[in-house]
Amino acid sequence: MPRIMRTLSCILMLLTTGRVTAAQPALADALEAMIQAVPEAEVAIAIRDLATGTELNLRADQVFHAASTMKVPVMIESFRRANEGTLSLDHRLMVQNAFRSIVDGSLYSIGDDSDDAIYERLGEKMTVQELIYQMMTVSSNLATNLLIDFLSADSIQRTTDRLGAEGMRVLRGVEDLKAFDKGLSNRTTARALADLLARLASGTAVSSQADSAMVSVMLHSRFDEMVPAGLPPGTRVANKTGWITRIHHDASIVYPVQGGPYVLVILTRGVEDHGTSAALGARLAGIVHRHLRPEDY
Repeated sequence: MPRIMRTLSCILMLLTTGRVTAAQPALADALEAMIQAVPEAEVAIAIRDLATGTELNLRADQVFHAASTMKVPVMIESFRRANEGTLSLDHRLMVQNAFRSIVDGSLYSIGDDSDDAIYERLGEKMTVQELIYQMMTVSSNLATNLLIDFLSADSIQRTTDRLGAEGMRVLRGVEDLKAFDKGLSNRTTARALADLLARLASGTAVSSQADSAMVSVMLHSRFDEMVPAGLPPGTRVANKTGWITRIHHDASIVYPVQGGPYVLVILTRGVEDHGTSAALGARLAGIVHRHLRPEDY
């Protein structure tokens, strides 16, 4: 696509999907050019600049497999119940690797996980707080399923809808292969994730205290190969990544060295190599940061 046509396309997209500032068309054009450098990549981006109130949305309503980004609303629902007093974060759940498919109720277990340590605690009990930490920092699938079983996917979805993030759909736990084969998967849009993270960053998801605690957990994420990798040294990032085959996402609250925080969500699909998608996400994050916080350079 010629540069002038790409620029006009980006401006039209901004006019119909978010508020426009003078810098946004240039930013959108730079992002699109970088995305086109990886032809197999489908990419959606949503930005919420909490310091200025401006937004940018590129294909932000396109639906993607959520992968582990769906763990954000699981965390929010846990803290919501704790905030209203119907759940203690110190409540202890039995660690077991047996779950029921939403298709027919048959049992399945987690076979692929990024958290090895939790399996040493099978048959023991862990607190809800501990499970949240493992779910968000090392993306534990077992911890996630234990929490979803306890909270229920329906309850998580109702809270997500109340927060205005209808583009996020939490149907089930992780690795329910019968559901996957029937197309019953958790899904999200960049807009939904960005709006959830903007609420967390501004203290309006659950409460100021609860949201601060959730952001604190996310600041300890051990996966920094995408958005954090593209940012200047000293930049703090509270993020939740997610990946499966040809899917790689990063949903982040960025705390620049200079200036206020902003939300950046990058969803990708179609890239086979994990390193390639990570590098693309990092380059996109760098472009965003240079446009929004040039004083950091």
